Amino acid sequence: MKKAKNTGKACLVLTAAAAVGVPLFMLAPGSATRRQKAPFIGRNFAHRGLHSRDMSVPENSLEAFRLAAKAGYGVELDVQLSRDGQVVVFHDDTLDRVCGVHSRVDEKTYDELKALSLCGTDQHIPLFSEVLDIIDGKGPLIVELKNGRRNLELCRKTYALLSEYRGDVCVESFNPVIMGWFRFHARDLVRGQLAQPPKYYNDSIKKPTAFVLGHCLLNFISRPQFIAYRIGSRPLTVRLASKLGAMNIGWTSHEPRNEKGRDGVIFEFYKPHLLYK
Repeated sequence: MKKAKNTGKACLVLTAAAAVGVPLFMLAPGSATRRQKAPFIGRNFAHRGLHSRDMSVPENSLEAFRLAAKAGYGVELDVQLSRDGQVVVFHDDTLDRVCGVHSRVDEKTYDELKALSLCGTDQHIPLFSEVLDIIDGKGPLIVELKNGRRNLELCRKTYALLSEYRGDVCVESFNPVIMGWFRFHARDLVRGQLAQPPKYYNDSIKKPTAFVLGHCLLNFISRPQFIAYRIGSRPLTVRLASKLGAMNIGWTSHEPRNEKGRDGVIFEFYKPHLLYK
């Protein structure tokens, strides 16, 4: 009887340990030194460059990046691949909204993409290498890798370009597997998990998947050193990841008050202080 009681107690202890340990394992962020974190703490990052609301200076344009670099802001931008494997800076999967062309970005060569106008201006879709030349270490960079059809190729080519860059830079993605690649192949780079409440994921993502992504339950794949979360309320799981050491980055801010309680802010359509901590 005593042996059975002891066995029962051991089972309860193991069950309790699993109940605590499994969630912590799933949510725990990666470690980063104070030196690694320093360039991104208390910084304001211009969302897709310092573009204007009327798009006379278009998002993710060379002019938007020139203005951000001149002002000394950090910069957030998006990279993906053209059909011929060039790393280009563009946000949407398709060209409809910004270029007025009904096509996916990865269905056109870079020469075809470069010929298109951004928002009816004289600006064109830039190569990532062109943007790196403009920023040139003047401010820290947050590089978002877009989820697409050739993620492995995008990871390799983006990292190759960043390996030659002399400036403060980190990477992020909505796809934890992309950040998992950087975890194992680019340990020198700070990496982040982009996320938002499940209701904001588009219809192409099933509700259970949106729940998992929105609550950052796949951190065990990428062990992100920061969580870039849509501004608003954050679920308990995301707040717990911050308590465990993940930097708290907020996007996309439209007013300075969003700096409060955050380690970094991605902003647009106003001009905040460069630093706030």
